[in-house]
Amino acid sequence: MAGSTREVTINLRAHASQKDLIDRAAEAQGKKRTEFMLEAACEKAEQVLLDKTFFALDDMRYRQFARILEEPLAHPERLAKLLAKRAPWDR
Repeated sequence: MAGSTREVTINLRAHASQKDLIDRAAEAQGKKRTEFMLEAACEKAEQVLLDKTFFALDDMRYRQFARILEEPLAHPERLAKLLAKRAPWDR
């Protein structure tokens, strides 16, 4: 997204202490407030979306899952379609 033309305006209200904190952090990185805020917001958005893709399995369920992954695909065209989609944070 770097270098892309801005297309929309995002307005928000903040406490003076929040603005000061953001301004100090942006200055520490040599960035303008808007650039700093957009980067931070996009990083957080990516993290939230990626967190939705993590899941944990116990040993037995992991072995079942791994076995299913190794089986031939019943509909390989569906997987190809899924893999061709853009990630939500790339939209």
